[in-house]
Amino acid sequence: MDNKVLIFGHKNPDTDSICSSLIMEKLVKNFNVEAKAVRLGNLNKETEYVLKFLNLEAPELIEKVSEGQNVILVDHNEAVQSVDGRDEAKVLAVVDHHRIADFKTIEPLYYLAKPYGCTATILFELFKQNGVEIDKTIGTLMLSAIVSDTLLLKSPTCTEKDVESVKELENITGLKANEYGLEMLKAGTDLSTYSGTEVINLDAKEFSSDTKKFVVAQVNTADIDDVFSRREELEFAMEKEIADKKLNFFVFVITDIINTNSKIIALGSDKSVVEEAFNKKLDEFDSMMLEGVVSRKKQIAPVLLEAAK
Repeated sequence: MDNKVLIFGHKNPDTDSICSSLIMEKLVKNFNVEAKAVRLGNLNKETEYVLKFLNLEAPELIEKVSEGQNVILVDHNEAVQSVDGRDEAKVLAVVDHHRIADFKTIEPLYYLAKPYGCTATILFELFKQNGVEIDKTIGTLMLSAIVSDTLLLKSPTCTEKDVESVKELENITGLKANEYGLEMLKAGTDLSTYSGTEVINLDAKEFSSDTKKFVVAQVNTADIDDVFSRREELEFAMEKEIADKKLNFFVFVITDIINTNSKIIALGSDKSVVEEAFNKKLDEFDSMMLEGVVSRKKQIAPVLLEAAK
């Protein structure tokens, strides 16, 4: 068992998961806690851009934790999105901005959840409340995570706290969120080197209702048609995931970061749940356009979970 406290975000990590793990490591080390940020999956190109910009190494990749391992969770709490072996680990703390689901522990813990647009915004507050310095590196990690999770503050998940934090972080880092953030987001839209299977797993989260199990995967792009042109390859990969994981349906979301719209592809025996959720029919390509929809957390997952009851 690693003597250090392991800090990690969800599987198929996005920029917030990776950055918040590194930020949390810095925070707890300030209180003389031996800790190490790790990751539960490969980095996407957006996150690679951030780490390269800061000349930082990627956190170590782990697949499971051993019984009794001390861990801190950031940017998630659901078991299906967490590390294998988490139920046998000792969860010391959780810092998250998602719904709370299927979460229980044997011992008391520090649990902080706020409905902000990004976990890093909560951590920004924690640094200030505890008088911990936010240097340029930590500030850039925070700024990157917030810009990523709120799509340059344009997502409906964005709150005034996110906006206020970005303004302060611009002063700390000397970066302009619109300029730096757009370059970062664009870096994440290059899917050309990924296989269909890799594309649908870049940012995929599994959800469960009482009777349904499904996955919502999402990618960002500046050209929806460019991603959709790979539909047959993507659908083949989706069908395999459905079979392997015994899913009722799989939703793949292609989000246009410029025009803030999304096009989805839905497959599976219960794909009618998707039609019910959005009150709209899938077309002959098992797809539908969702105007103004960009947030899985606020605009997609909740309506799917409600329709899946």
